[in-house]
Amino acid sequence: MNYNTQNAKIASITEKTLIVGIDVGSETHFARAFDWRNFEYTRKPLKFSNTEAGFLAFKEWMEDIAKKHGKAAVIPGMEPTGHYWFALGKFLQDNGMKPVHVNPHHVKKSKELDDNNPNKNDRKDPKTIAALVNEGRFSYPYIPTGVYAEIRSLSNLRFQTQEEITRIKNRIARWFAIYFPEYKDVYGDLKAVSGRMVLKVASLPEDIRKLGVEGVNQIWRDAKLRGVGMKRARKLVSAAEHSVGSKEAPEAARMELKNLLNDMDVYASRLEELLQSLEEKMKEIPHVDKLMEIKGIGLVTVSGFMAEVGDIGRFDNPKQLQKLAGYAIVANDSGKHTGESRISYRGRKRLRYVLYEAAISAVGKNAEFREIHEYYQTRKKNPLKKMQSVVAVACKLIRIFYVILTKGVDYDGSKLLGDIRRPQVQAA
Repeated sequence: MNYNTQNAKIASITEKTLIVGIDVGSETHFARAFDWRNFEYTRKPLKFSNTEAGFLAFKEWMEDIAKKHGKAAVIPGMEPTGHYWFALGKFLQDNGMKPVHVNPHHVKKSKELDDNNPNKNDRKDPKTIAALVNEGRFSYPYIPTGVYAEIRSLSNLRFQTQEEITRIKNRIARWFAIYFPEYKDVYGDLKAVSGRMVLKVASLPEDIRKLGVEGVNQIWRDAKLRGVGMKRARKLVSAAEHSVGSKEAPEAARMELKNLLNDMDVYASRLEELLQSLEEKMKEIPHVDKLMEIKGIGLVTVSGFMAEVGDIGRFDNPKQLQKLAGYAIVANDSGKHTGESRISYRGRKRLRYVLYEAAISAVGKNAEFREIHEYYQTRKKNPLKKMQSVVAVACKLIRIFYVILTKGVDYDGSKLLGDIRRPQVQAA
């Protein structure tokens, strides 16, 4: 049953339902209680702290109102304020309630309906939130548990670590642009082992000049590094001799590069550790190994997908996953005008990113996806542009992942190509 439609949400609210609007804060929350006709049961909002004692007091307050007015169910609604709702949402879920979210944009737009005043305060917001819940304008937040919670946390850490590595790489590139711009002519890759060995001993061009060709080559010989020798050493020393890099603040420059290279090593090691942990946790999810058997799909893609989606069984069909990723198609039609459709971009940003990167990888490494990508761009009816085709491939991946994870079937490239070959067979 699809319980995410607005009709289903409205049907879940009856005369026996107590609706509680909660204004979430960093340390203090405010709540007001209403019935299904928006009749308020409280004179003033309940103020409770973001602590165990505050949560227990809030729970007792809701139970007293429900008992007094003969309510059998409680729907607590809140506006997601960053991460401040996590603790309260988990407490409510653990106590048998289903907390719901209302869109902050909806709260902002509808708070003037009662008094034609855009003022925001702790008394007004809970009422607006409760009214939106009563109209079925809410969503059910997903709070992962067990292995899905572990995978989401590990995936978040992986994203943060990758962002730090990118930030460090940009700072290293900036350092070379200032102090040693010729280095890139010798080493195209800043992670080159032989280059980093020299930089740890002689960071600046003047230090490399003092080492000389023999000194640079000796560093590699002591490390028993193969693949480099006098030719590369001469090229590096020549670049240092003709460098136009800044010669100001040499001590600070050496210290900065040393710190950046050390930070790069630390975060690279941390990323490797996180990937190993993710790989172990992924083994606990049924059929996930079948996803990684698809050519072009690897651990990073599958772990990112599972981290954002969680338990696949909570979705009725792949279209819900497409909407979750922000890949739902939005039409732009009015009267006789038919505009260009686009994706909604309303959903989980990281899931959309993971699927897009997966589509790029699949098109580049998998023959079936490459053929589908070319078909989308060259078909006679409604041909797609290149970026549109990549998004279509990402949506195709959603459907494939959903079927494999829910039914446990193996990936079959011939069935995938059947989607584009079947119309040709029918025409023949």
